[in-house]
Order: sequence, then structure tokens, then C-alpha cells
Amino acid sequence: MQLTGSHILSISQFDRDTIERVFTVADSMTPYAARRRVTRVLEGAILGNMFFEPSTRTRVSFGCAFNLLGGEVRETTGFESSAIAKGESLYDTARVLSGYSDVICMRHPQEGSVAEFAEASRVPVINGGDGANEHPSQALLDLYTIRSELAGRGRGVDGMRIAMIGDLKYGRTVHSLAKLLLLYQDIQLILVSPKELAMPEEIVERLRMRGHDVKVTDELTESIQKVDIVYSTRIQEERFQSKDEADLYRGRFRLNQAIYTQYCEPNTVIMHPLPRDSRADANELDNDLNQNPNLAIFRQTDNGVLVRMALFALVLDVADQVDKYARDVRWYNASRNG
Repeated sequence: MQLTGSHILSISQFDRDTIERVFTVADSMTPYAARRRVTRVLEGAILGNMFFEPSTRTRVSFGCAFNLLGGEVRETTGFESSAIAKGESLYDTARVLSGYSDVICMRHPQEGSVAEFAEASRVPVINGGDGANEHPSQALLDLYTIRSELAGRGRGVDGMRIAMIGDLKYGRTVHSLAKLLLLYQDIQLILVSPKELAMPEEIVERLRMRGHDVKVTDELTESIQKVDIVYSTRIQEERFQSKDEADLYRGRFRLNQAIYTQYCEPNTVIMHPLPRDSRADANELDNDLNQNPNLAIFRQTDNGVLVRMALFALVLDVADQVDKYARDVRWYNASRNG
């Protein structure tokens, strides 16, 4: 895949060589994300951050990544503050805002909307999530996290065992991650969900055709006993017709420290794309896991900045110039570990 000047709309665009290139560049971004160094390689460049669906982590992560490379960020949040509320088409919006930006990140509640927008854009567009469809940068940061966590245990992505748990029907993060795993070998996937919220059959069949061992179940405890990764997701309430419908499934698959200790192997990594729903009737990852060293959810968010910095650097063709425009920081810099 040629990244320079390209839209990033689907994980299906990537091959293993491109992923390794992204991850190598992400590794090189560590001193900048940790605020040990400052670079101005994107000084003067503008990111149009267009989020037409609620977001905290993804929106701020993209903005932070661009700022850390020296660029500036302009944001639109919600339909009500955009011209789309006045009836403007995605085509017109793309033509206008791509004239104001050097790269655009977009989130939209309708599947396929970001690709439609990209067709009219004059600059590269990165998909920040389009409905229940895909979230490619989340899948990349998830895989980067899996790779990092397993490397510390002497394991690789090939041959790993992962349980994906929760809303697998509407969860775009698990859709993109599952598609990304098609590029790897001999993976055991256990897909744990209510039958009504199962992973789309098309994705399951593609995984099996690739040669992966895929089990579909609604049983939690037996599914987490012999895996390397537990990847939990929340019930995607915003995708349901009503809160009452979502409530039928909320809280079905809860993981706490007692369940982890009883059923998981000692080094099983716990992941979640966030936000985790910590309300009492949901609580898919209990707060009593916060001190568990295998809880990787905040390492995931840190890794998101690294991966998104890498994507910007590669799309805008400055990955080999970052250090040239760097200097040490001048302010007090607290430790960001832990």
C-alpha cells in the first residue's frame, strides 16, 4: 500500500509490510509522545478534525498526534454546529473543508459516509469511524498493543489466542480488528456474545477461510480460560432503536478481578477500545481490575497517539524528516509511565 497522499478508509487496504512500516514509524514517535522531544515537522499544516458523532478519545488522540508533530487542528463536532444541519451535502462539505486542511479525520454515524466524503475531498481523509462499519486506526493501535504486550511474554501475533467479548454485531472496533487478523496465521478466536449481537457471519467465514480456528459462543467463563488476550467491548447503545432494547443485553458479560483470578491464565492481557461503561448495570470491566498489571486499556490509548502520529507522518510524507525538526523540551515533564 502506498500511504503518501492516500485516504485511510478501511483496514482492508493494508498488507503486512505496510503494517510493519506503520509500527516501525510508531516506535520512532515514542520520545515525542512522551514529551522528551519536540518536533515541528508539520509546522503550518492543518488537520480538519470532523466528528459528527460523540467522541472523546479518538478525536483528542488524533488532535494530540497532529499537534505533537507541529501541526494545527481545526475541529467540527456534532451535526448541529455544521452546515450539514442546513442541508449541505457531504460532497459540498468535502470540497470546502478540504480547501482549508492538509488532511482530514472524519467520524460519521452512517456506514460508508467517510468513503463518500473522501471521493470529493482534495486532501487525504482518515476514517475515524463510520457507523458500525469500520475504525481502521483503532484496529491498528489494538494490533500494535497486542504485538507489544505479547512480545513481553515471548509471543507473537501469529498463533495467538484471543477472546472478543460483548457487542460484536455493532462494534466497529472488533470488525476492523478481525479483518486485520486475516493477515496473520494460526489464530484462535473465541467470539463471545449474545446470539443477537454475534459477529457478522461474513467476517466469521472469512476468518475460517483464512485457516483460523473460530468458536462462536455465549458462554463467558469457559471462553477466557486459555487465551492470551481478552478483548471486551461495551453494548453500543447508540446503534439500537432504544435504550430499552440495549438494556436487554447490558451487563451480560462482566469481568472483574475475582472472575479473572479464577478463570484466566496469570498473564492474560485485558483490552477494551474504550469508553468502558462503568455504570452499575453494565460495568463490563470492573474498576477492581485497575491495579491488575495485565489491564492494558490505558496502554492502548497511549499507543493510539503513537500510531496516529505514524499515520500522519506517512500520509504527509514526513516520516524520515521528524528528527530533523526536533529539539528537547523546555518545560517540566512528569513521568507518563503507568
